[in-house]
Amino acid sequence: METTAYLFTHFKGVQQTADDEQVYFAVSKDGYKWKNLNGGKPVLRSVLGEGGVRDPHIMRSHDGKKFYMIATDLYVYGKWTESKEGWYRCQREGSKSIMIWESEDLVHWSEQRMVQVAADDAACAWAPECIWDNKAQDYFVYWSSRNAFDGFEKQRVYCAHTKDFKSFSKPKIYIEREFSVIDTSMIYADGKYYRLTKNHDEKSIFLEVSDSTEGEFTEIETFSMRGVTGYEGPTAYKMNGENRWCILMDAFDTDEGYRPFLTKDLSVGYTVEQEGFETPDLFRHGTVMPITNEEYIRLVEAYGIDE
Repeated sequence: METTAYLFTHFKGVQQTADDEQVYFAVSKDGYKWKNLNGGKPVLRSVLGEGGVRDPHIMRSHDGKKFYMIATDLYVYGKWTESKEGWYRCQREGSKSIMIWESEDLVHWSEQRMVQVAADDAACAWAPECIWDNKAQDYFVYWSSRNAFDGFEKQRVYCAHTKDFKSFSKPKIYIEREFSVIDTSMIYADGKYYRLTKNHDEKSIFLEVSDSTEGEFTEIETFSMRGVTGYEGPTAYKMNGENRWCILMDAFDTDEGYRPFLTKDLSVGYTVEQEGFETPDLFRHGTVMPITNEEYIRLVEAYGIDE
């Protein structure tokens, strides 16, 4: 399968309007300059749980026959803005479930599903993502949560396995550090799993590598963005037809949105920032997925593209 374009699934802004926390689509031919689909309006809207979704993650199924979309069940604008304690409350009283959609063509989507993945004493299953696990031969799903057992003191990354995105294994701690960790994103390349995670206390991203999803991960200390503060929500994708990877990181501290950093070797992690990255709006925590030309045309014909 030859991929020649890219799809960006994301949510918008910082909960300033009722529509910001839904799923939006944008496409690109080069992976840098993006155009909105559907007139810049949501493509998928949450009708379950809190009524809003954040951090949408899309992946192509292992057999290539369908696509899975998962997202955080969280509607800050609709539920958590009634007091100054909104963010504090959603991290202690938020949803234990994630939202799930399926599609065979990126245009026609299944009915939304709401599935609890976090433990009963957890709060807010935050920024869920998934990757195919070659060893387990199923999908490895991970997210961050605070839990009651330590008074909701620290964010940890949890994980579970699923074969169908309907039933999930019992959650367990996946990443725990002395500091809070969130926003993990994984990439499989050259037989290795590369893991980007936010040091929530330091507000920076670190990069690790392992032979398996649940193996021992080693930090890549030469990662150029190691210790650089002000970033969150990393996502990465291979550039079509090139031996380069683009790592996007959200410069949330300065409200700049995503900035792109290119590397030819993930095992070294040396990156160069790419100029000319443009989004029509402020994109927030999402996923870029390479797509075929046929898929690109289908999306544009179904939703229309902003010129």
